[in-house]
Amino acid sequence: MKSFARFALAGCLLAGLGVAHADEADFLRSFDGNFAGKGEVKVTTDSPTVNVSCTFKSDATATSLSLNGVCRGLIVVSRNISADLKVKGAKYAGTYIGSRSGTAGLSGSRSGNAINLGIRWATEVNGDLKAQMTLEKRGENGMRLTTTDVDPKTGKSVVVSRIDLQRT
Repeated sequence: MKSFARFALAGCLLAGLGVAHADEADFLRSFDGNFAGKGEVKVTTDSPTVNVSCTFKSDATATSLSLNGVCRGLIVVSRNISADLKVKGAKYAGTYIGSRSGTAGLSGSRSGNAINLGIRWATEVNGDLKAQMTLEKRGENGMRLTTTDVDPKTGKSVVVSRIDLQRT
């Protein structure tokens, strides 16, 4: 009887993993498409906010998400931005390009409708190598990209970019 109970428990655990993977795949695929929107960006935690307009192409599969886009501010300034993520189980990992510091590492997990990622910059940004990024699904056709960092002078968390995008 004990071996049957163990077998049944193992079956339930494996079935639960399959559902979790299917949910993750559906969640990732919901980001597929073209997006455009507006937001605000700070170069450093204590710099003025710059309004930006952005466009992104998002390619999503059951196990990966790739965002490639450009944000423009002050009429003549533009910056290419990209993020490539892969999911394995419940963990996300990948790279981010958008800061002047070079290619940054990303790692984290999903909570509800958001992927919460730690950023590890290639060189110091705002006095250290760490920040946070959230990619949040907003409704059927929207997403929000938010990056926060710690102000080295105050020790407080500061939103350094928030971009709201809608499927086009």
